[in-house]
Amino acid sequence: MTIEHLVTHSGGFHADEVFSSVILTRLYPSAKLVRSRLPQWITAGPDRVIYDVGGAYDAAAGIFDHHQRGAPLRPDGQPYSSFGLIWHHFGRAYLEASSVPAEDVETLHAAFDTSFVLPIDQVDNGAVSLSEAGPLASMTLPGLIETLKPVFDSTDPAAEEAGFHLALSIARSFTEARVANSAAKRRAEAVVHQAILAAGSDRILELPMGMPFRPAIVKAGADHLLFVVHPRQQDWCVTGIRQTEDGYAQRADLPAAWAGLTGVALEQACGVRGASFCHNARFIAAAATREAALAMARLAVGEALALQA
Repeated sequence: MTIEHLVTHSGGFHADEVFSSVILTRLYPSAKLVRSRLPQWITAGPDRVIYDVGGAYDAAAGIFDHHQRGAPLRPDGQPYSSFGLIWHHFGRAYLEASSVPAEDVETLHAAFDTSFVLPIDQVDNGAVSLSEAGPLASMTLPGLIETLKPVFDSTDPAAEEAGFHLALSIARSFTEARVANSAAKRRAEAVVHQAILAAGSDRILELPMGMPFRPAIVKAGADHLLFVVHPRQQDWCVTGIRQTEDGYAQRADLPAAWAGLTGVALEQACGVRGASFCHNARFIAAAATREAALAMARLAVGEALALQA
């Protein structure tokens, strides 16, 4: 079967069919994307995938709608949108097409579904209201996608189609970046794991470059680690380790006497030549050399342990 058409509904668009289109246009780049509600388009055929329209969920027939009675539910009872259905059936192939290593496909497929696809499903089905985001409601991804719809009194007959394709372009950038970052985190885990083994019982973890480190630290159960040191383009960085993924509290803060200082003032406060910056919130600092960064980290560890004693 050769897919020649990707069919979704015309009219106002939402995040679910826009992001579904991201996945499908990557897998079927030569297929024509058709936005229509005409019967000849939304009727199943061997040359098409129909989504968010069609009144049925029949993967074998290539129809992935969720608006009908008896609409499909996830195993935990939460409703699918078209994005969830498309990701369920085509997401693994999308990851493979995005050069995700085969051994990481299942893990990333599940993680992307939970963190990216499910929230869009929930909003589209009214299971979660954008208002739950509080003052950030208008800044959520589904909300921003909908701002690209043409205004109600637009007289431009091409405005709706142009808005959809602009939304598609933006959604594609977010999807590709999210997948790339997720894959990078998997690569980082292996590097961080080796660094943890090398650090042993030391409270300081040294990495060869900046990278996501907290997931690997948590996975390894390295609860003794307090600070991470790594090079940047022009200098070296000393950073704390957050207690939780969503919070700002650190396992240990940098010394209060360093807060907000730079240059000579920081050198005098910590006694380390080459110390160059400490954030006022005391979660990150910088130094000109590796030796200076490690010296700052050791001083920070000493103070942190003294405060815990």
